[in-house]
Amino acid sequence: MKFMDEYRDRADIDRIANELRRRCTRNWTLMEVCGGQTHTIVKYGLDTLLPPGVALVHGPGCPVCVTPVEMIDRALAIASRPGVTFCSFGDMLRVPGSRADLFQARARGADVRFVYSPLDCVKLAQEHPEREVVFFAVGFETTAPANALAIQQAAAAGLQNFSMLVAHVLVPPALEAILQGAHCRVQGFLAAGHVCAVMGYEAYHPIAARYRVPIVVTGFEPLDILQGVLMAVTQLETGRAEVENQYSRSVQEAGNRVAQAMLCEVFEAVPRKWRGLGSIPQSGLALRPEYALFDAERRFHVATLHAEESPLCISGAVLQGHKRPHECPAFGTACTPLHPLGAPMVSSEGACAAYHRYRPQDLPAASATGDSQ
Repeated sequence: MKFMDEYRDRADIDRIANELRRRCTRNWTLMEVCGGQTHTIVKYGLDTLLPPGVALVHGPGCPVCVTPVEMIDRALAIASRPGVTFCSFGDMLRVPGSRADLFQARARGADVRFVYSPLDCVKLAQEHPEREVVFFAVGFETTAPANALAIQQAAAAGLQNFSMLVAHVLVPPALEAILQGAHCRVQGFLAAGHVCAVMGYEAYHPIAARYRVPIVVTGFEPLDILQGVLMAVTQLETGRAEVENQYSRSVQEAGNRVAQAMLCEVFEAVPRKWRGLGSIPQSGLALRPEYALFDAERRFHVATLHAEESPLCISGAVLQGHKRPHECPAFGTACTPLHPLGAPMVSSEGACAAYHRYRPQDLPAASATGDSQ
């Protein structure tokens, strides 16, 4: 990719939109899996360019959004302990737990820091052997290899004061959970290109065949997404249900074998609870027993902490594509970016944050001007 403008060209966008209108003869519902794709769709109004029969619904493709409340509470319990330096990517600091968020813990004196890489935390642990350095490992398969590398480096260095609170989740089990839902209306998926750049898309073939749904690996620019929609609709219109790769400039079917080997060495698949979706079998990653020394849940004995989500937040319905953010009674009133009820309102990939930022016309009049950051 040489220039971003190549993938935002209006003439090409109109050409694909016209081709979609020509090919679409029935009503179809597609789900984009990645929150980054959601933001592109809402920012550029791509859904408004689609034929009336094609609906895009937003999926659980924001790892910050699907991290459950109880995991935030575990992070807060660790961060509040004396002698702990708790590190996280910036998105997680505003995600509400049952009573507070990490920014509020920091304001109360906890040593909470945002970092750009888990390797920064390994370095911190080496430089400050008197402190317990904990990294909040959140993300899909995209960010997991770097976290595996950090664990490997910490083990090689013999660090005793470094650990991870692991909340990694996996995409394929989530797709199956959605398809098995009683009220599922999804007929095809736009799969997240960056996840597939790491993992490839071999795991999607049995899902497409079992549930008879097209799955198109898709990039993140406007032309990527519209082309992905066109490919999925073309399959549906012709009665096919296959895995196709729109994002061929970055994704190969086998993915990155080196990164996959690192994941297999450090992590193993486990059941994982998702915010708004409940527990999904084998949908998460946890450290293997040989790396248990670096497991913050064990080290700080917080695995038994449990919490419930706010009854006012419908993030589960949003993350499963049943509702759109502005259909939530709390959207833009009781729930805003400054006072969120759930993670989708504060994550940079959250669907609620996208609607609040790019579609102010959907906000209640009283909040359309004062809380839009």
